[in-house]
Amino acid sequence: MILKGNEDLRVVKTIEAIKTSFEELICEKDYEKITVKELCDRARINKKTFYHYYETLDFLLAELQGELSSSYLERIKDFSLPEDLDKVNREFFLYSAEQGLAYEKITCSGTYHSIRDDMVENVNDAGWGKSGKYQKLSDFEKKLLMTFINSAVLNAYRHWVEDGKKLPLDEVIYITNRLVLGGVNKFFE
Repeated sequence: MILKGNEDLRVVKTIEAIKTSFEELICEKDYEKITVKELCDRARINKKTFYHYYETLDFLLAELQGELSSSYLERIKDFSLPEDLDKVNREFFLYSAEQGLAYEKITCSGTYHSIRDDMVENVNDAGWGKSGKYQKLSDFEKKLLMTFINSAVLNAYRHWVEDGKKLPLDEVIYITNRLVLGGVNKFFE
């Protein structure tokens, strides 16, 4: 349940407990192994309360996915693609670095690929959907371009996290932008 700001304090605390417990569980195990009972025990609520706000864990997961995607999209809403791809990539890394361990697990772990893929698709549609240059491409070219960009950027982020974030973030952004922009700019020539 996305809070609007006018809810009773008990509702706010319940939703926050559910979301915090869910993120903790994501950090500890694969999504498929998380149960409603386990989540409720951790959040100190009963199952009836959980089901009052969410039909299933999938609905809670979809809400988390939507919140993460929309927060990032808000940051890049004024950029044009492919012209501002360097800025979009920079914002991706800055945004990602500000998120918690649950975000890292969703973004880096293979077991969360379906959530990550949905988030990436949502961001791609919103960001590239308004690009005239992108719309002129064939479906094959669009798929190939998105695969190239997403693979390069997500793998750079994943490697940075797996390496313990030793390399300064600005250097990771610089390297990734050199790689991605070199390919994309050549592609659109």
